[in-house]
Amino acid sequence: MGRLTKYVALGMFVFLGSCQREPDGEFILASPDANTRIIFSLDKGHPFYTVIHGGHPVILPSRMGYVLRAAPDLQGPFKLLHVTTTSQDTTWETVWGQENQIRDHHRGAVLKLQEITSPQRILMIHFKAFDDGVAFRYEIPAQPDLDSLFILDELTQFNLAADGQAWWNDGGYLFDTPEQLYHHTMISEIDSANTPVTMILNDGLHLSIHEANLRNYPAMTLKSHAADSLNFAAGLVPWPDGDKVKAALPLKSPWRSIILSPDAAGLLESRVILNLNEPKELENISWIKPMTYMGIWWGMHINKYTWVQGERHGATTENAMQYIDFAASNGIGGVLVEGWNRGWEDWGKPDALDLLTPYDDFDLKGVVQYAQERGVAFIGHHETTANVASYELQMEEAYQLYHELGVHAVKSGYVGSIRPAGQFHYGQWMVEHFQRAVELAARYEICLDVHEPVKATGLSRTWPNLMSREGARGMEYNAWSSGNPPDHTTILPFTRLLAGPMDYTPGIFNLTLDGYKDDNRVHTTLAKQLALMVVLYSPLQMAADLIESYEGQPAFQFIRDLKTDWDETRILEAEIGRNVTLARRAGSEWFIAAITNEESRKLELELSDILSERMVAEVYADGAGAHWDKNPYPIFIGKFSAGPHDSLAAWLAPGGGLAIRLIASNAEDLALPSITHLAQTQLGTPQNPKIVKEN
Repeated sequence: MGRLTKYVALGMFVFLGSCQREPDGEFILASPDANTRIIFSLDKGHPFYTVIHGGHPVILPSRMGYVLRAAPDLQGPFKLLHVTTTSQDTTWETVWGQENQIRDHHRGAVLKLQEITSPQRILMIHFKAFDDGVAFRYEIPAQPDLDSLFILDELTQFNLAADGQAWWNDGGYLFDTPEQLYHHTMISEIDSANTPVTMILNDGLHLSIHEANLRNYPAMTLKSHAADSLNFAAGLVPWPDGDKVKAALPLKSPWRSIILSPDAAGLLESRVILNLNEPKELENISWIKPMTYMGIWWGMHINKYTWVQGERHGATTENAMQYIDFAASNGIGGVLVEGWNRGWEDWGKPDALDLLTPYDDFDLKGVVQYAQERGVAFIGHHETTANVASYELQMEEAYQLYHELGVHAVKSGYVGSIRPAGQFHYGQWMVEHFQRAVELAARYEICLDVHEPVKATGLSRTWPNLMSREGARGMEYNAWSSGNPPDHTTILPFTRLLAGPMDYTPGIFNLTLDGYKDDNRVHTTLAKQLALMVVLYSPLQMAADLIESYEGQPAFQFIRDLKTDWDETRILEAEIGRNVTLARRAGSEWFIAAITNEESRKLELELSDILSERMVAEVYADGAGAHWDKNPYPIFIGKFSAGPHDSLAAWLAPGGGLAIRLIASNAEDLALPSITHLAQTQLGTPQNPKIVKEN
């Protein structure tokens, strides 16, 4: 009987304890519920790991170790010297997030390996087993005659036990950023993929392969061993000379993580990635403020404005003050201003952008003061054009300028190919740059929203000033390409957003870009734009459209009332690429949101899963005849009474959505109709707040 067969056959008898040491250098670690197990083994001294879930193999024996330059490879043969085991069940408080407390319940082990032959180096492997996933990382300690190394390859494999469906985008490191639509194929059709890669095995098990706590190391992709293969290897993004990692010792790799769930909802509920990061480094966090914001941004994408100073310059003092006034009048927390600084006319030239000097038509100090007097946060902007070497020369002075002005949030961008040439967005050099930027920003009490970033890996737990990122195909693609199809936003929660918050920039009301771009459009209904602001989580959530798109629009009330920091989140329905329905609570208020792909859908919920008392439901739903392509604007807006004994039935239009705010009720609200009648009321009373523009 082979080793893997032996372990599966022995089942629970073997895994009664949290871990078990086998006599020939093998070790077994079980999750707290004993349903998931990691098996470590040495095959002729070479390290392998296996993952078992529910008594069935998920990851077949998969290789571990390193290929080095200028030194013998670190892949064995080893002997297992020592195992240290731990068990943890704690709860930690978030600075901001989808809930205010997160439980970290896992069992862990650190295995100390030593080479059998000279030079007898030490390699440590850390394992953690959660009820909803597993993770491991390498540690190479400083040791005699070894204080640094150059890694040519990480040998980590992910040899899947079964085929199934996969959602992924291309992992070739020549891509500047992974701003692509997702492929939906069989797992065996993947050639190279960025992580997170999300899969449903043929037996229905949902899983996501990613990494956590990425720093001082390149990002990982998955590379297929061969066509039609289920065997994948960790592909690290290289330096220009071909090295993957250049490291002083001690070195800890990122965690290689695998989230496991019987259904799609469990993927969204998992906090494995955050739990694999260290507690926050910051003591004073009073300056970190989740908020909704708007800004001078979308107008440039639809060609109303330009970033460059001139007749149609967007970032003028007058425009900025207009946005600030609107934000202050409507309870919007911040205003982003892009294009206020000199150099946009020299885009692409070395050292083009001056992050310290305003254009002549923009009074930086005066605008910031104007915003502060009205209780609105000014959100600064750093576009680097991916000229990172140049950016680093002025980065600290630029942060210091904002700090002196009292600005606590900055959006940064890295559009283009990284300079110096040969570096990549996801290489070690850039990972280290992003880490320097986050730590330096924290020193100057600045929060970051990073576009064209390195992927999110949970570092926001340690550095909560790293509030949001782009890192996927966002709203802007609707303004200058064929756009994002209706299913794109039903895939993002199960892929990119498993890694951390995303600044997707929803909230577009002029869906057909009337008056600006006849050949482009946003591929949702109006109600779905509201729902996306709840479903696609970001503590900095942008209402991205122009002021005139919101003025006089009753649906804008939902954005006025929206929260971006939640005490509790519950996933109510979820199916990858099809639909998401969730509920989030902030204080005593609940927000329910649902989105669908290009198919219409009837939503049916029992409110006893959420409510314990009767509340008022402010509903924003697709109106009669709504359709993402043919008629995106009809929206039904109404108030209902909702209690724990009520059911909610609603219609989601093709490419549509639903957004509901639930607030405390009083005696006069008893006359409101029950939300059980929403569906028939919604379809019987269409509204069509078509946006009319003046050119």
